Amino acid sequence: MQSQRDGNEAVPPRRFAFGPVSDIPGTSNGLRTNHPVRLMPAFAACPGIRIAIALVAGLSFSAASAQQLLLPPGKPVAASPRAPAAPSSRAASCHNGASFDKFLAELKQRAVSEGVSPNTIAAASPYLTYDQGIVNRDRGQRVFGQLFTEFSGRMAAPYRMQNGQAHIKTYAAAFARAEKEYGVPPAVIAAFWGLESDFGANMGSLPVLPSLVSLAYDCRRSERFQNETIAALKVIDRGDLEPDEMIGSWAGELGQTQFLPTHYVTYAVDYDDDGRRNLLNSAPDVIGSTANYIANGLKWRRGEPWLEEVRVPPDFPWDQADLTIQLPRSKFSALGVTYADGRPLRNDDLPASLLLPMGRTGPAFLAYANFAAYTEWNNSLIYSTTAAYLATRIAGAPPMRRPAAPVAQLRFNEIKELQQLLVRAGYDVGKVDGVLGQQSRAAVKSMQIKYGLPADSWPTVELLAKMRGTPRPLPAAAALPPMR
Repeated sequence: MQSQRDGNEAVPPRRFAFGPVSDIPGTSNGLRTNHPVRLMPAFAACPGIRIAIALVAGLSFSAASAQQLLLPPGKPVAASPRAPAAPSSRAASCHNGASFDKFLAELKQRAVSEGVSPNTIAAASPYLTYDQGIVNRDRGQRVFGQLFTEFSGRMAAPYRMQNGQAHIKTYAAAFARAEKEYGVPPAVIAAFWGLESDFGANMGSLPVLPSLVSLAYDCRRSERFQNETIAALKVIDRGDLEPDEMIGSWAGELGQTQFLPTHYVTYAVDYDDDGRRNLLNSAPDVIGSTANYIANGLKWRRGEPWLEEVRVPPDFPWDQADLTIQLPRSKFSALGVTYADGRPLRNDDLPASLLLPMGRTGPAFLAYANFAAYTEWNNSLIYSTTAAYLATRIAGAPPMRRPAAPVAQLRFNEIKELQQLLVRAGYDVGKVDGVLGQQSRAAVKSMQIKYGLPADSWPTVELLAKMRGTPRPLPAAAALPPMR
């Protein structure tokens, strides 16, 4: 999660299973952002760092590849030490002009002071080399241009739902233990497992130690990656992985649910009792560790729902549809909201927010407090909603209702123009970049209220026309804006 975009950081490549995601145009891998989407109070209470992923349209997946997903993952190819590359001059500016070698020597001393053994330092040293290509990749991230229905249609496809259900049966004992100990339902764990690596089929193909130390030397997020590098050394030091086993994403994430090294150190558990916490090759360890992270890192609430599809009446007060607004479920029922099949909502005080990822004419969901775990895992609204939706599908929910008609959207340049107009009107939209992020959505909602338009946070030609001062809306656009 690299460059700051619209209140969120666009980030890392290598999160999804269509072959190494880092090879898909428009993806980018990196740390999950520490600038989470501003959500309702219960959502914002979860601290932590997770990645905001960027994916582009046009992903494809073969039936043959899908059939391979139930096969046990093979051991990643061992990493080989790399020849050091010359660092960029800008990398040294935050280290008082120190060379990479001097910086690395000091980082090793710090690792020893934090308990890493000299033997581990020696074993890892051949891999602690600078790679300017990783730094370039970190600075050159892109965003994707898919609607939620398109993205979720690909990423929460039936084969992935079926694979999740099959894995829950295969590893029933580990899933049952995890649910008992941590309170996280099997479907929630399986959905992240499927999205992050297709159950171990695609964990990344790059040695993580050169990536971590290169990003540690670079000035953009130096302190964060210094901590991640030392955490990776601690993973080696306690015997979980060998240096040449540390293969993963270019931003240093490891294992079948793509843990950052600091999360690996803190949340990885040994569920197969072999004395190692192996998130690359042990399915029980993956299940237990992911449940531990969701429960204790993301503050999952045992026994509570996370997402439910609903049907919203046309006369709903759309300004109440926002992740920053919580209402009792009984209030939504009084406002005419029902389950997607028309059944009445439960008449209770469980707080929820109405989530409209594509505005009032697209799918609608009630997002509960546990939805915060998804936005902390990945603050991309499209990814987090897709992950939560996939979990409901694995748990047995029917497919979501599709919009009755195509949802109109603005072109990239029109989104950028709208952002410029919003800035002139006094709103903070983050970077004016044609990306429809949370700050832009919030500003859009405010302007919709001002102009008496349905305040569903979805930018339309009507709103753009009013902000331009033109007398009538322009024709509906066809091209998609980049979104998160």
